[in-house]
Amino acid sequence: MPSRWNPRSAVAAAAVLGLTACGGTSVATSTSGAFQAEAAVTPAPSPSATPAPEPTPAPSPTRTGPPKFSATVREVTKADLPYSWHSGCPVLTSQLREITMTYWGFDGKAHTGKLVTNQSVTKDVISVFSKLYGYRFPIRRMQPVDAYKGSDDDSIDADNTSGFNCRSATGSNSWSEHAYGMAIDVNPRENPYVYADGSNQHRNADAFVRRPLKKPGVINAGDRVVRAFASVGWGWGGLWSGDKDYQHFSENGR
Repeated sequence: MPSRWNPRSAVAAAAVLGLTACGGTSVATSTSGAFQAEAAVTPAPSPSATPAPEPTPAPSPTRTGPPKFSATVREVTKADLPYSWHSGCPVLTSQLREITMTYWGFDGKAHTGKLVTNQSVTKDVISVFSKLYGYRFPIRRMQPVDAYKGSDDDSIDADNTSGFNCRSATGSNSWSEHAYGMAIDVNPRENPYVYADGSNQHRNADAFVRRPLKKPGVINAGDRVVRAFASVGWGWGGLWSGDKDYQHFSENGR
């Protein structure tokens, strides 16, 4: 028996044909039987990855080292020298100066010390100690002898490098060059005053009597310390005939 034509079947068939013609685009029917195409959904682009911040370069390491040599000079008064200067000294306090300067210690570090000298030799003294600092020649301590109430023996026992002291020369009634501020004693323990018979007065210096001697802070004939003082015209007591004053340097060599 021939089938009847069914309008609803025709609509369904048309829908199938529409899907094919639209290349797969979905189609919906309205209640009135008309066709309405829906827009294809385009997927949203994936968010681009945020670039990682570049690492901050580490700062270059700062090179640190010992400070540069420095020196300052100032006038002194009687109040600054209560023990080392007195009435009758061969110089006035107005002729003296206090040098504050850098020196290299036995501990391998830079220190600041004070040395009292005649004003006429301050530039020479600074020149010499600048060289010693550059050589890293060790100095035990550097204080005016007033720190020891003017006692040369106490200053020596403390291994103190010092300059001016209004006193007589060792074994003499004459003024020492220290009384003029024209002499400096360097590391008196490592560089003792040695009598002609080989003896010395300070027991802590017994191991440093003979020369040459290779130990820190020791001064030997012709070494860099002697040459540094010689460069400004100063002489060394280690070259005296008879007694030897290995710690002693003076402007006139005496």
